[in-house]
Amino acid sequence: MAQLHVLMGADTIRARPVIRTIGLADLKDALTRGFADFSAIPTHAVFLCLIYPIVGLVLARAILGYALLPLLFPLAAGFALVGPFAAIGFYELSRRREQGHDISWEDAFDVLHSPSRDAIAALGFLLLVIFAIWIAVAQAIYVANFGYQPAASIPHFIRQIFTTPEGWILIVVGNLVGFLFAVTVLIVSVIAFPLLVDREVGAVEAVLTSLRAVAANPITMAAWGFIVAALLLAGSLPFFFGLAVVVPVLGHSTWHLYRKVVEPDLSPRPEYPRQPQKRRYAAQFPAALFAGEEKEPPTRS
Repeated sequence: MAQLHVLMGADTIRARPVIRTIGLADLKDALTRGFADFSAIPTHAVFLCLIYPIVGLVLARAILGYALLPLLFPLAAGFALVGPFAAIGFYELSRRREQGHDISWEDAFDVLHSPSRDAIAALGFLLLVIFAIWIAVAQAIYVANFGYQPAASIPHFIRQIFTTPEGWILIVVGNLVGFLFAVTVLIVSVIAFPLLVDREVGAVEAVLTSLRAVAANPITMAAWGFIVAALLLAGSLPFFFGLAVVVPVLGHSTWHLYRKVVEPDLSPRPEYPRQPQKRRYAAQFPAALFAGEEKEPPTRS
């Protein structure tokens, strides 16, 4: 029964989300709103994304041994495959800001109290599996063309990729296969994760809603996919540091894209209760540095 709840949601007879038709102008507006969200809480968003530059530095260090050199591009491109799941906290921040709540970076973890948290985890696991398959396929494509012998140096690797027939085959086949993986993830998840943050639905319903949204807006969603890919590429070029800005902006923008594509649900969103906690400055760093001073309410004698 628990598995059925995760896949189908708590109420399988609930009306399906209604899909709207949107245009390219809506993408621009979603990006504008997403950047506005990021501008309103930049310290919180950047703090959450520090993991991306750290991962980039780890990858750069690993390349010094050249063993992982052929996987550098697949690993970097693979960020796009898990990005919809990694940005889940930004959907929550935009949702709370949209409702007029005061927000801090800790609120990004309110998805842990979402009624669809198990479905979010299940769909996130699916993206991680897709990412692992992509890395395995990319490695197989490289081995099929160059064998198991690692590159002797970075210049040698660049020469064999760009100046040999095997390298040209690797570029063409690798990009085509990667494109298929990216399209699959876009279709499955572009609306699914924001929907799971917003409503109590199952993973299957979320994926089906995403499929219907893409089917109703194929050109617009294709354009969105190219925008995401271009921004992620631009953010990855300076040793991945640009992702600290690109990922939160795209995360916030995806929420507003969801709002444009799916008509709002007027029924209240159930919440898992949380125990109130006293403010802990160490846990709220660096947000506490920028927050206004809070005064304790006066006590009556």
